[in-house]
Amino acid sequence: MIYFAAPQYLLLLLLVPFFFMFLFLLKRNRRKKMEALGDIALVEKLMPLRSRYKGWVRMVFFSLAWVFFAIGLSRPQMGAKLVENERKGSEIIIALDVSNSMLAQDYSPNRLERAKLAISRLVDKLRGDRIGLVIFAGRSFVQLPITSDYVSAKIFLNSIDPGSIPDQGTDLAEAINMSMRSFSAQGQMGSDNKAIILITDGENHEADPVIAATNAAEEGIRVFCIGVGTPEGKPIPIGDNGELLRDKDGNIVVTKLDESTLQEVAAAGNGSYVRAGATEFGLNPILDELEELKAQQYESQVFEDYNEQYMYFFGIALVFMLLEFFVGNLKSSRKLFSAALVFMLATSQLSAQTDRSEVRKGNRLFNKDNYKEAEVEYRKGLIKDSLSLAS
Repeated sequence: MIYFAAPQYLLLLLLVPFFFMFLFLLKRNRRKKMEALGDIALVEKLMPLRSRYKGWVRMVFFSLAWVFFAIGLSRPQMGAKLVENERKGSEIIIALDVSNSMLAQDYSPNRLERAKLAISRLVDKLRGDRIGLVIFAGRSFVQLPITSDYVSAKIFLNSIDPGSIPDQGTDLAEAINMSMRSFSAQGQMGSDNKAIILITDGENHEADPVIAATNAAEEGIRVFCIGVGTPEGKPIPIGDNGELLRDKDGNIVVTKLDESTLQEVAAAGNGSYVRAGATEFGLNPILDELEELKAQQYESQVFEDYNEQYMYFFGIALVFMLLEFFVGNLKSSRKLFSAALVFMLATSQLSAQTDRSEVRKGNRLFNKDNYKEAEVEYRKGLIKDSLSLAS
């Protein structure tokens, strides 16, 4: 069965009858002009090289070339076969702290923006893995469901700010639990292909996150922690006028990195803890450990694949075009040899599907009967193709 990928080009076949109609009218007009010169039989004897049928032969060749060219443009395909495309990878949920403490300027411009930049670079390094985003403060929210669409992941990542969640505070346990619920239902418990990356300063104000990390490890989900900030701490800016956050007694609030809590969470979650540095955020060591996760098939698509046949129709069309040209223009074996050589060069270019300027120049010279110059341009195109293949 033949399938046409671009069937609209088959409409070009409707022009074929008009070609013959045009030739018929042209010949009738010429005959009337010859009759005006005198006896038609005598006029034809005075023109011995004129062929009554050559025009029709050329039109037949041209029409056949047009037919095959139109069919080639419609991209005929044959040999349908079912092809299964499997996608495998791990599932990674990144839980990002968006509480006000992430506005502290331990890093430039602040903790949150530095974390977003590191996550963006992580997304660039993923190959086939699926990623999801959970943001949290006093409560948690799924910013991006698990997906392999890395472009969407970056779009959702860029929209994150402390105002994304109005409830302030830091609930690490709820962030871990929400991340566990965000994995796809395709994986089985204990499949060892899931991980949670918790990015926070570790100042937990709610339930015990160690218990949540232990529950995750029991389900085969590893929990990694990246500590953002410094043990010495930094004040929290509010607004654009340089004002700093103060407590109810008027003292400046200093947010410090709680490494001990994050280390306990990572140990309970069968993961590891890394403190984010000023230049190296800490994702690379975790990426090395993520490579140990077992890739699991999460998507399988079955579709029909066809073999393209258009190049054969283009080749046949070129043959008929050359025949039409030979009938109308060739007068010597030397020209025949040159045209045949150009034909071989042109068909080799066609099979390689090149679109170089040398080929286009060669075509223009060929149409002007400049066979030698056309041959030179075609050879230039072939040399460039061979160099590109070698590189």
